[in-house]
Amino acid sequence: MEFQSTAPLIVQGDRTVLLEVNNPLYEEARDHLARFAELEKSPEYIHTYRLSSLSLWNAAAAGLAAEEIIEGLERYAKYPLPENVVTEIREAISRYGRVRLVPDPNDPTRLRLISDDVLLLLELERNRHLKPYLLGRMGPHTLQVPASRRGHVKQALVKAGYPAEDLVGYLPGASLSMELRSVCQSGAPFHIRDYQRDAADVFWADGSEAGGSGVIVLPCGAGKTIVGMVVMAQVQANTLILTPSTIAARQWRTELLDKTQLTADEIGEYTGDRKEIRPVTITTYQILTHRKRGTKGQHLRLEEEFPHFELFGQADWGLIIYDEVHLLPAPVFRITAEIQARRRLGLTATLVREDGQEEDVFSLIGPKKYDVPWRDLEHQGWIAPAVCCEVRLPLPDELRLAYIMAERREQYPIAAQSPLKLRILDELLQYHRDDNVLIIGMYLEQLQQVAERYGYPLITGKTSNRERELLYEDFRLGKIKHLVVSKVANFSIDLPDANVAIQISGTFGSRQEEAQRLGRILRPKADGSQAYFYTLVSKETIDQEYSANRQRFLTEQGYRYVILYEDEIPSALPELALRPSEAAA
Repeated sequence: MEFQSTAPLIVQGDRTVLLEVNNPLYEEARDHLARFAELEKSPEYIHTYRLSSLSLWNAAAAGLAAEEIIEGLERYAKYPLPENVVTEIREAISRYGRVRLVPDPNDPTRLRLISDDVLLLLELERNRHLKPYLLGRMGPHTLQVPASRRGHVKQALVKAGYPAEDLVGYLPGASLSMELRSVCQSGAPFHIRDYQRDAADVFWADGSEAGGSGVIVLPCGAGKTIVGMVVMAQVQANTLILTPSTIAARQWRTELLDKTQLTADEIGEYTGDRKEIRPVTITTYQILTHRKRGTKGQHLRLEEEFPHFELFGQADWGLIIYDEVHLLPAPVFRITAEIQARRRLGLTATLVREDGQEEDVFSLIGPKKYDVPWRDLEHQGWIAPAVCCEVRLPLPDELRLAYIMAERREQYPIAAQSPLKLRILDELLQYHRDDNVLIIGMYLEQLQQVAERYGYPLITGKTSNRERELLYEDFRLGKIKHLVVSKVANFSIDLPDANVAIQISGTFGSRQEEAQRLGRILRPKADGSQAYFYTLVSKETIDQEYSANRQRFLTEQGYRYVILYEDEIPSALPELALRPSEAAA
């Protein structure tokens, strides 16, 4: 490979990859990298990606070969690839599936761990993570492990650096006739989009043991719920659906009744309000992780510590759907490790977890099976074109002093709740006076101040589910055009006509939250108009630091990200409108 002066990539020996943003081949190279690399830094001109073992294993699980990765890097790289990186790519990809989990035909209580590499099995026999689960050896190529510890074995193998290909298969579950409608109950025609069908087919894999577990990554507004329904129609069995909130659970129920032949009697809600167990049962992470009083810290069985975990064994589930799987609480990982015989589908807009447990999602829910770049769906008209704008403003002098003197944990609330943000908010609301606007924040006092200032409805964690549903419905119908919302509106809220989101404060540097908040305004608009996502930031503070972290997600997805300063508002606002060439690019 020779020096290519016009190429956009520099691949470095520490497995980082530098990408020139202003290069004509930027988008091509970015889309190639997104299949097997993780974005680490995204300043204005050079983005930094990293090739991690987990990112390469996900690529391998998706069928990406080492040579395809290497050839792509060579195509876009300025300089010859470091030999160690080429070797490490081949090594990481080859490790996925070097060991396989298969049934033991002679004993249903045991599984076989098989590898063609005799020496590798000898190494694994001595591995401290795997050793507690080994029951013995069956020849040079086979170890035995308990079927009841299938998930724990897979976790141990990931820690050992040899993720297993799970070919054990799944229990069929109790049969449930489940058909999709061609016309919604509401009367609208119902069509499954190509990418939704493709995602479901990749997961299902014709019902073979090669499918049945994994994560589908699609943008908010792209119809992840529909993918779940298509999989349910393929599985044709009792289904347990886990959601992040009661509102999300009820939206799932509404969608199932609207777009499938399931009856109301076949769909149960297992929440704080109701405890129904039906062929299709929808519950929340919150109810599942409710602890029995006085059990924290005690060494108890899971069902004793978390009484609602009984739900996993109370019906013969053929499929478990984890909605917003990036939010999966740690206790649910523990029970998921014990139910590996059930098909498991994770749905999310981002695999980013703020607790660093991406490896547990990989080993227990399954690898990433399908992913579509956000901008691809935008170009196809399935989600609205969007521009992201960060508005930086100074802290007032009196707050500047308090900020400097405060401890670090106290600095963010001071910066995030700067009263100058209200002045910018005035200008943005005036400019977008005819639009449907969500004002989003995390501090209750700040949100109350905004709601009172403009007379807008406010939704927080204290707002009853009934009141939330009524306000969301009024917003959908156009009866109200502005909503002030806390982080309760981050997840699984369908507000298709919202086209402006103004973020006045966020949850520290959470990229997953940024994905969800942007997703609130990405539903395609009836008039084809674009969406605007504003973040108000106190400059030269920790607020700006956290915003930079959240920005990584937006730039990774290819969104135009504009930084403006207080004195550039409102003269710069008309320039934010996407030109036809940009919207269609």
